[in-house]
Amino acid sequence: MKEVIKVIAELVNGIHDFIWVITDGLGLNLSDKDLHLWVIGVLGIITFLIVQVFFRLLAKWSITAISFVYTFTVLVVVVFAIEIQQKITGRGNMEFLDAVIGLWGFIIFFIGYLFIRLCIYGVKKLFLYFKKR
Repeated sequence: MKEVIKVIAELVNGIHDFIWVITDGLGLNLSDKDLHLWVIGVLGIITFLIVQVFFRLLAKWSITAISFVYTFTVLVVVVFAIEIQQKITGRGNMEFLDAVIGLWGFIIFFIGYLFIRLCIYGVKKLFLYFKKR
């Protein structure tokens, strides 16, 4: 996990320095805050537009699918925050596999949830079938 964070940090720093050189070369003289405003703003709106299209397609299929995607995304942030917290405090080992296993836990419980919903749906359909007869 530590290595993954280092690679991500190096990638982000490389992109940061690249953008910094380009903006300085263009004579824009942006501060670090200006650079963050533009980069995060553009990245955010592009992400929003992609998510908007994706969620509209999912909404036609199932609200449960949207809830799953949103919950999974939140959990990705939470499990990585927990792993980083473990590294900072020294309470536990910071491992990528811990994060993956935690997310698998959610997927397993979600499958159980879907199974229960499917059973309830089936019982309702069966009840309506016998009620009509």
